[in-house]
Amino acid sequence: MIKAAFTALGDVLSPDFRSVLFKAVGLAIVLLIAIVAGTVFLLDMLKLTPWGWGNSIIEVVGGLGVAVLAFFMIPPVTALFAGLYLDHIAGLVERKHYPSDPPGSELPTTKAILLGVQFGLLVLLVNLAVLPMLLFGVGAIVLLIVNAYLISREYFEMAAMRHMAVDEAKELRRQNTPHIFIAGFVPAALALVPFVNLTVPLFSTSYFVHIFKGLKRSSP
Repeated sequence: MIKAAFTALGDVLSPDFRSVLFKAVGLAIVLLIAIVAGTVFLLDMLKLTPWGWGNSIIEVVGGLGVAVLAFFMIPPVTALFAGLYLDHIAGLVERKHYPSDPPGSELPTTKAILLGVQFGLLVLLVNLAVLPMLLFGVGAIVLLIVNAYLISREYFEMAAMRHMAVDEAKELRRQNTPHIFIAGFVPAALALVPFVNLTVPLFSTSYFVHIFKGLKRSSP
C-alpha cells in the first residue's frame, strides 16, 4: 500500500498526468466562473426588492456566497471532468510499470465517459451533503470515511474492469473489502488538503491500478 502510494505520487508528477490535470482544473474553473456570473446576472434580472441599493446588496452577497461555495466545489467538479480521462491514465500506468503483463482492455468510450461522469456527480453530491457538517466539527471525519469508501470502490473496480468482467471486478473487490477500503484512506486524506485534492482523481487511478496488480499477483 505504501509502495503503491509513492509510485502513484511519482506518476502524478509526470508530464502526461499534468496535462490531464490542467485540462480538468481549467474546465472546472471555467464552469464555476460561469455559474457565479450567471447567478449574479440572474439576481440582477429578478430585482428582488424595489430599492436599487437593496438589489445591489443581494447581488454582492449572493455572488460572494456562490463564489465561496464554488471554491469548495473545485475538487469534486475537477473529479467530474477528470473522469473523462481516467481509463486513458490507467493505460499509461500499466504500460509504464507493467509492460510484461497482458495489457488491459480500454473500456468503450461511451461507457468510460458514463462511469467517469457518474462518479464525478456522486462525489459532487456527497461533498455538497457533507459540507454543512463542517460547521459542527464532524464534517472532516465523515468526509474522510465516505470518500475512502467511494474512492476505493470506484477506482479499484475501474482498474479491475480493464482485465475482467464487471461482475468479476465487483466480486474481487468484495473479497478484499477490508484491504481496499483501508487503502482508500490515503486518497481520501489527500482530498481534505486544499489544492492537493485537485490531484486525487489522477492519483487514485494510478494508486488503485497498483493495488489491483498487487492483489492479482498475491492471489492463488
